[in-house]
This record gives sequence, C-alpha cells and structure tokens, in this order.
Amino acid sequence: MRKGWLICVEGLDKSGKTTQSRLLVEALVNMGFEAVYTSEPSSGEIGRFIKRYVLHRRRRLPATVEALLFAADRVDHIEREVKPMLDEGKIVVLDRYLYSSLAYQGAAGLDLKWIMEINKMAPKPDLAIYLDVPVEVIMMRIQKRQRRSVMESLETQLKVREIYLKLVKEGYLLLIDGNRSIEEVSQDIRRIAVEALRLKRE
Repeated sequence: MRKGWLICVEGLDKSGKTTQSRLLVEALVNMGFEAVYTSEPSSGEIGRFIKRYVLHRRRRLPATVEALLFAADRVDHIEREVKPMLDEGKIVVLDRYLYSSLAYQGAAGLDLKWIMEINKMAPKPDLAIYLDVPVEVIMMRIQKRQRRSVMESLETQLKVREIYLKLVKEGYLLLIDGNRSIEEVSQDIRRIAVEALRLKRE
C-alpha cells in the first residue's frame, strides 16, 4: 500500500491547470508537506514524442493511436516517476491525468470503457479536481497563442467539457469554478486539498 498521496488537476486547454497545480504544490510545501509537481504528457521518451509529433500536427492522429500513446506514456510516467515518489510518502500533484484521456479521446469518439480499460494500471487519485471554465473564455485565451495544439478547436473543446462534466456528475472529479481570479481558485483548491489530507490522517 502506497504511503503518499496522489492529486490530479484537470481542465480544458488554458483553463489554468498548470498555474493552479504549481500553486498547490507551493502552498503544501509552505505548510510542511513534501509535495512535488509533475505533468502529462510526461518528460519521458514517450511523453516527449507526444509533445513533438502528436500535439502539434496539422491533423490529429486516429483517436485510438492517441489513446494508446497517452496510456503508454502514463505507464512509463507512473513506474519511472510517480510510484517512487508515492512510496517515499510524497504528495504528487499531477497536471493532467487519465481523465484527460477520457475527455479528449472520448470527445474524438472512443468508448470511455475501452479508454478506462487501457488505463487500468493507473492508480486511482486520492483527489481529482476539474477546473471548469466556459469554452468561450478558453477560446479567447487559445487565440492569443502563437502555437496551437490540434486539440484546441472550438468543436473539440465543447465535446471535452461535456465529458468532463459527465465525469463530475459520476463522482470521478470534483468541480471547481475556474473562471475567477487565480487567487480565489487557488484558495479553494488549497482548502479542499488540506481538508482531504487531514481526513486521511484521522
């Protein structure tokens, strides 16, 4: 049984996941916890391949190929980086996790049960947060970027949000209103994480 704690932060592109994940780690460290930030796609070989050859293509790969590549990167990431840190008793904060595969490849038409099956090796997070930001706000943020991912179209983001909300309704994710100031969102996430950690200790 692992000693550490696994938290993941999910959301649409440009929803503030990375900022909030890093702020949570910083807050937890300041409180005396051993907390570390990591993200998917990972910094491993498969993750680097995805960043270079999958996310920034002119056209998306078949959804099945995408899903298998992300699942393979997840296995590598968990075995190489996440599990060792959990075994050391650290709090691992993941910027994207398996729910991103469900949302993005599910939005491309894949069966969610099949995506879950190929990701069954991924440990269940102790806390899974979804930052909800309206798609129109997301698209305004995306348009400011010089380099866009193949998954950052309006149609894709609408479908992705729909699946994320389905996962919230089914109890996989905890929704937090991400369409507020960075500090307001950060305070909410910090409060929820600390409460959950205290409950675990008790």
